Amino acid sequence: MESKELKENNIDNKYGIEYTKVGDYYIPNLVLEKEEKITLNKYGRLRLKFLKENKKAEYIIMCMNKTLNKHLKEIQETAQARVDLIVEQLKKENNLTEEMKNTNQLYWVGMMNNFKNEAEEIVFNELIYV
Repeated sequence: MESKELKENNIDNKYGIEYTKVGDYYIPNLVLEKEEKITLNKYGRLRLKFLKENKKAEYIIMCMNKTLNKHLKEIQETAQARVDLIVEQLKKENNLTEEMKNTNQLYWVGMMNNFKNEAEEIVFNELIYV
């Protein structure tokens, strides 16, 4: 019987995958690509939760294609910019000025909270829960 010497490293010509011999087995040398690490804010976390719970197929596809981080980053930046824009528009419509902050602080804070909640509700319906 002919003794065949097994190579330490082997490359599969059909798929181009390199294998390393460990003991009696060849294990593929698979390496995942590095993904950009992002810090999710409120809107990114809400979008991620929505995708996981309600759009499982889209979530899995984005994970497999490595587009999830890019999508979440884009959503959170867009949502934050949109909230800021809507709050500014509401301040102008209702003549809420910085001077009012000094003269009637409770009214100013209440109106700003109201504007922020209204803006977030709009953003949730347009961007996050879609």
